Amino acid sequence: MNDFSEQQKQLKIQDGIRKAEDQLVIDIQTALDETSYKGLEESQFRNLVRVADTTESIEVIKNFLLYQVGRGDKWGKGENSLASRIIKDINKTLQEKAKTIAKQAKSDDFNSVWLQLTRLYLGYGARYLVYKNNL
Repeated sequence: MNDFSEQQKQLKIQDGIRKAEDQLVIDIQTALDETSYKGLEESQFRNLVRVADTTESIEVIKNFLLYQVGRGDKWGKGENSLASRIIKDINKTLQEKAKTIAKQAKSDDFNSVWLQLTRLYLGYGARYLVYKNNL
């Protein structure tokens, strides 16, 4: 494969990600609005974002979130918890969107797309949490 073809794929991937951003913002805001958690600090959410930014593994991100749940109830407990909703969104909504974007770009780089979507989703969540905590 030549460099031009690879560049075209990357441009299509980035275009697909940009087009998905509005829905990512809506999804994480809905998660923060509709789930249970208490006393979650912005720094704790930013730690999750930092993990997402420093790994190439979706499983590492989910593992860190489960670790945080095990440390206390700030992320919520049970099915209606923020942690459960984030993991569900990563496993279902973000994964499906990543598959669609990769397929439309004719790229085998699905995991990279999934990771980029997850990072954006969590980053928008960190911003929205600041807003919610200061109402």
